[in-house]
Amino acid sequence: MKTTYREAVREAIREAMNRDARVFLMGEDVGHYGGCYAVSRGLLEEFGEDRIRDAPLSEAGFVGAGIGAALGGMRPIVEVMTVNFSFLALDQIVNNAATLLHMSGGALNVPLVIRMATGGGRQVAAQHSRSLEGWYAHIPGLKILTPATLEDARGTLWTALEDPDPVLIFEHVLLYNLEGELPDDAGPVPIDRAAIRRDGTDVSLITYGGSLPKALAAAERLAEEGVSAEVLDLRTLRPLDTEAILETVEKTHRAVIVDEGWRSGSLSAEISARITEGAFYELDAPVARVCGAEVPTPYPKHLEAAALPQVEGILEAARSVLPAGRGARG
Repeated sequence: MKTTYREAVREAIREAMNRDARVFLMGEDVGHYGGCYAVSRGLLEEFGEDRIRDAPLSEAGFVGAGIGAALGGMRPIVEVMTVNFSFLALDQIVNNAATLLHMSGGALNVPLVIRMATGGGRQVAAQHSRSLEGWYAHIPGLKILTPATLEDARGTLWTALEDPDPVLIFEHVLLYNLEGELPDDAGPVPIDRAAIRRDGTDVSLITYGGSLPKALAAAERLAEEGVSAEVLDLRTLRPLDTEAILETVEKTHRAVIVDEGWRSGSLSAEISARITEGAFYELDAPVARVCGAEVPTPYPKHLEAAALPQVEGILEAARSVLPAGRGARG
């Protein structure tokens, strides 16, 4: 069936609520307004106010309530509109959800799923355009998912709700209008494995989330130049699928990491370090990185575009690691 990323997420929520009476959705404007980017539109009429719960502007309060509900045997889905607002609930996410299992000696699982939009590209300025999923991936006790395809938008929530521990799902704002075909029987997908989205032999483009379509577009352009680029979609940032990262590097011997987060202390830095630790002697060129510019994301369209990874930047990085004579530059 033809659908959009937004509809795939909505169907995933609907299916989860039909499958398990313990599942409910809670967050600001998830009911009457229809949720952030209209993801939950229509669910209030279908499931009622007991299961689609509008919360006041109090991120720490309703995330904390979600943790309490999870401890009490429910399976809450908490929507925190955007990653920027999650700062207001950091104490609950980092100090409570992520730590309770360890601090209780394994006695207290927190089966909580938190969804939030992430990333730039919609001209909503610095305070609404951050990509901080890599920052959350630093924190032990959390699983960090970044669905980038319709199948993953549909299937990751299912798997996340079956996890006994807290899972954060980051949905890139540029993906909500993504259209495509999705099998009617699309089901759960693994949340601990990266996926090869395009096979290649000359260079590995390693990325996730909203940067995946850009990496695939760059791979198409490279193919026109006679370069075979492999595209690895990380899908999960914690735990990272290190085995898949090393396998693609061992295959192509060149790596370009595309990460919308800021370069310093970034996820791309972590991936680069793991390649150095595990596949240094497989490299035929230094690892290249394409990251967000280290500035608050600008509002003007042309400056915002310049601050975020784009296809041209990925192409330039890929050509820089190829041997002379390969790619347009050669």
